[in-house]
Amino acid sequence: MSIFTIAEIGINHNGDLKIAKELIDEAKKAGFDSVKFQKRNIDKVYTQDFLNSERESPWGKTQRAQKEGLEFGKNEYDEINKYCVNKNIKWFASSWDLDSQEFINSYDLDYNKIASPMIVYKELLHQVAKQKKHTFISTGMSNLDDIQEAVNIFKKNDCSFELMHCVSTYPMSVEDANLQKINTLKQKFKCNVGYSGHETGLAISYGAVGLGISSLERHITLNRAMYGSDQAASLEPSGFKMLIGVIKTIESAMGDGNININEKEIEVAKKLRAHIK
Repeated sequence: MSIFTIAEIGINHNGDLKIAKELIDEAKKAGFDSVKFQKRNIDKVYTQDFLNSERESPWGKTQRAQKEGLEFGKNEYDEINKYCVNKNIKWFASSWDLDSQEFINSYDLDYNKIASPMIVYKELLHQVAKQKKHTFISTGMSNLDDIQEAVNIFKKNDCSFELMHCVSTYPMSVEDANLQKINTLKQKFKCNVGYSGHETGLAISYGAVGLGISSLERHITLNRAMYGSDQAASLEPSGFKMLIGVIKTIESAMGDGNININEKEIEVAKKLRAHIK
């Protein structure tokens, strides 16, 4: 089974459709299967006190100005939808509220995503599961009970899903990766398990691939020095090209695990064992 690869654009487009299209282009060139965005109704996700609080950003001096500056609306998503269709690359989004999920569902998309903060938002889980689209469920900031409740909701609604091991720190430290959790999730929930990484570099993602993940998600950016909270935990174009290349190499190298003599070894064995009676 090939690993399904997700290039997480998220809000790394910084509210600029041109940057979003460049990121889609780079993801397609690298060989990713899909790109993913994030959608919020900021008045539903954040309190008014928070939105009115001070924050310096390219869009103004309040949290509201910053959050509004990072959000795409219908015109932008219509263009993204058209652009991805033309580029022959899948796209989908993680929604942070019920209105946003309803908005995203207005597009003919194949997948849904539950972001780690939303795994405890039962009303959203039910809304997504009822759509019966294959859903990627990230498990950052969650204990076994949280994950079990989410799994139960998707099973009850007969909606296909897979879990994604995730550590919700940005960037994630190597010592926090806990990749063995991938095997724990497989054993506990008897389902496919992917990996959503927030680390710098590629080594941890390669380790996850070696553990037999079904999907891999990494944040992508044009430049890690750009404005934004997710940029430092993202890969630049050269990095995600290398990532896809190594994933394909590891997949080819994994084999089927059967113990037998490779046909290419037969002549070598005859030569090197000729002296053995």
